[in-house]
Amino acid sequence: MIYARSTLTALVALVAIPLAAPAGAAGQNREMTPEERARIMAEYEARIDAELVSERPIDMFDSIWIEELTWMEVRDMMADGYDIAIISTGGIEQNGPYVATGKHNYVLQGTCEAIARELGNALCAPIMKLVPEGDIDQPSGHMRYPGTISLRQETFEAVLDDVASSLRAHGFGHIVFIGDSGGNVQGMANVAARLNERWDDAHAHHIPEYYRYGGGDFLESELGIVETENDGIHDSFGITSLMMTVDPTVVRYDQRVKAGLAKINGVPIAPKEKTIEIGRQLQAFRTALTVEKIRESIARAGK
Repeated sequence: MIYARSTLTALVALVAIPLAAPAGAAGQNREMTPEERARIMAEYEARIDAELVSERPIDMFDSIWIEELTWMEVRDMMADGYDIAIISTGGIEQNGPYVATGKHNYVLQGTCEAIARELGNALCAPIMKLVPEGDIDQPSGHMRYPGTISLRQETFEAVLDDVASSLRAHGFGHIVFIGDSGGNVQGMANVAARLNERWDDAHAHHIPEYYRYGGGDFLESELGIVETENDGIHDSFGITSLMMTVDPTVVRYDQRVKAGLAKINGVPIAPKEKTIEIGRQLQAFRTALTVEKIRESIARAGK
């Protein structure tokens, strides 16, 4: 049986307040005895324990994103062998005049899902959209541009640690870190190393190859796409094509076509359908490489 939050809250609160005076003892109150407190807490814990093993009342939803699943769906997928959780890090930063500040996060919407589904036993944690982007008090780096949001390095690593530790507490045996921005790499490596020193029942994996994916080489050698110019902005055809597989509006496709600016570094992004197909091929290449490296890391961990 599932109990409403208000019921559980009231039950816990009851432990902390004195009982009403019994009949014949007007004007007097008494504190709850240790035995009574223990009984109430035991009832509360028994109800939680029963809820945790209760049957899921509806069919499973098709998603690999933990935030889109119910807790019962996560539990049941883990029982079916989903023991890998992927923590992906993106960013909110300036990306030139055409591309939304959440560039890396949009890319990860496509790539994390593709990686998890290819692995077949992995779920994606919510994308960590806030990462170090430069000094805050005296803005540096991307923080000099409006819209950028930065975390201190220690904050970033602390959040990574807490998210990973939460997933491990629920029974995930392998926590995988992938980052879509170069500034995230060292922090993920630091946290993975510390977690592996601390844990003896789970393993953290930092997969730097996800970021060092060689998109430019793949586009040139496999698809014959060469960036012949450098527009001098924080953008590339490969990243733009990956974003367009998720949503062409985040690279302002229609506005750029109207303004005669539908290209990046000398490569046209029109027609839209062609660029989206290229993005899907690049995503497939990046997914295959990352999945290979994740499996190699898990094999080395011996679990």
